Amino acid sequence: MKKRVALVTGSTSGIGKAIANQLASEGFSVVFHSRSSVEVGQRLASQNEGASYFQADLSNQAESKGLIEDIAFRYGRLDVLVNNAALTEVIDHSNLKAATPEIWRMLHEVNVISPWTLISEAEHLLKNSSSEDATSCILNISSHAGVRPKGASIPYSVTKAALNHMTKLLALNLGPEIRVNAIAPGLVHTPMSENWSAARELWATKAPMKRGAEPEEIAYVAGMLINSSYLTGEIVLSDGGLNLT
Repeated sequence: MKKRVALVTGSTSGIGKAIANQLASEGFSVVFHSRSSVEVGQRLASQNEGASYFQADLSNQAESKGLIEDIAFRYGRLDVLVNNAALTEVIDHSNLKAATPEIWRMLHEVNVISPWTLISEAEHLLKNSSSEDATSCILNISSHAGVRPKGASIPYSVTKAALNHMTKLLALNLGPEIRVNAIAPGLVHTPMSENWSAARELWATKAPMKRGAEPEEIAYVAGMLINSSYLTGEIVLSDGGLNLT
């Protein structure tokens, strides 16, 4: 296939869906993915030429590896990998006992180990698809909580900080064939954040933009990083300027 292929994990809603739609509009064959929401994923794929949907539980390393194998079998190539799927737990930072080892392991498995597994399994596909005209790209969706001491919980924030550092280490070692960048969004208006009243108030009063982001605004940043031919190793804060306060 001559069309470039992009896998966007966790792409049946929110930021992932917006990025997948952005890439589909740019002519990519997009692989939609989710752990559940199978019917939604199938419908989204059916609406985009060349797109497909695969279900996988990314907390299971065998299923993560199987996802890349399925893409290799169907398309024979992979040009863009967007690690968007993630888990979070809302725990007050002062409540150390509530952040149990089980929660640490669960979040680390999905937010850190899963992206690593997908990247290591997809490395050969990404390198083989890379060319002088269009280098392959890995884009990790992190969080401003991985940059500043904030976030839904300490375990969640630590996993995003780990993902940011992984991004830089991989950029250093996978170039020039593969570029690796990350976006660190702040509050984004998605179904998951509908009830985050404190966060909405914070962004409305403290951020220079006086609001959270729409998923499509994060997708625009994603498109810029994916289509760049030179940027690598960057963690792009996209939080409406809250980091300045």
